[in-house]
Amino acid sequence: PPLFELWHWQSWLMMALNIFFLLVGQAAVLLLRRSYYDHGGNSKWMATLVQTAAFPILLIPYFLFASSHEPSSVSHPPSLKTVSLVYFVLGVVIAGNNMLYSVGLLYLSASTYSLICATQLAFNAVFSFIINHQKFTTLILNSVVVLLLSASLIGVNDDSDGPSSVSKSKYILGFLCTLGASALYSLLLSLMQLSFQKVLKKETFSVVLEMLIYTSAVATCVSVVGLFASGEWRTLHGEMNGYGTGKVSYVMTLAWTAVAWQVCSVGVVGLIFVMSSLFSIVISTLSLALTPIAAVIVFHDKMNGVKVIALLMALWGFTSYIYQNHLDDIKEKKAQADVNGAPDGSSCQ
Repeated sequence: PPLFELWHWQSWLMMALNIFFLLVGQAAVLLLRRSYYDHGGNSKWMATLVQTAAFPILLIPYFLFASSHEPSSVSHPPSLKTVSLVYFVLGVVIAGNNMLYSVGLLYLSASTYSLICATQLAFNAVFSFIINHQKFTTLILNSVVVLLLSASLIGVNDDSDGPSSVSKSKYILGFLCTLGASALYSLLLSLMQLSFQKVLKKETFSVVLEMLIYTSAVATCVSVVGLFASGEWRTLHGEMNGYGTGKVSYVMTLAWTAVAWQVCSVGVVGLIFVMSSLFSIVISTLSLALTPIAAVIVFHDKMNGVKVIALLMALWGFTSYIYQNHLDDIKEKKAQADVNGAPDGSSCQ
């Protein structure tokens, strides 16, 4: 549902919390994944597995905030077979998408990776228009373009040399995998929004957590099968022993990466639920510009003028989208007030 339907402060609070989860979670994920690869980690399937393996922690908020007493607006709920099929398909797609992202980050520098990931906003704009019938206005188009330019500035400004010992063919593979993952991720978010609207048809927080839990469980099973089928599990012990900052650091990096992914996922799916897949992508792209701030704090990276400009542009794009939804909010409330204040037709006889 669009923002102008969220009239109660509780809904605004939920939107703000989901934005916070997405921004913090995604920044933490990118920094931890960079740390994993920089210190000797190179297992693609392990990097894929940690993206969904911590889904059991979502059971805590599920049992705390979701209950059987939640009102349901669905007169004819979907069958168990239909819901199971939706969750299974989405879970398999998530696992494949995670694998593509893992390959991309392994063979690309952080700047190139972030630059290509920013294209998911353009992909999602197309999918949202086709699948979800998302309306485009000048302010929304401005938001999309400015956020893409902001992420592009960060990409071309990065002065790192990128991963060492990466051949041209592997670089091309990383580029194609990341580009494909960005397109697939955008399609995935639009399909999630469509599932909320056409299949699940529930407006409760529990349905958000249910989708995350079940799709993550499927994706985790697929990743575990891939880890053993590929034979990469045999290299994990040596990878841990040779990790640059020690065994404990290796385990903690993977563990906190898994937790950060779940925090990020709650924000992503939560924003799809309360807003739209396009809005979720906008916030995700905003995070690409905010990540350098976290890198300055954690890794003491340099913060130059170009990164400051990119950050300001990202805030501009984000504000444009929020302002458009504010205008929609005012317009809808005015229309609703006109309907409520209109005289009864029978009195005009």
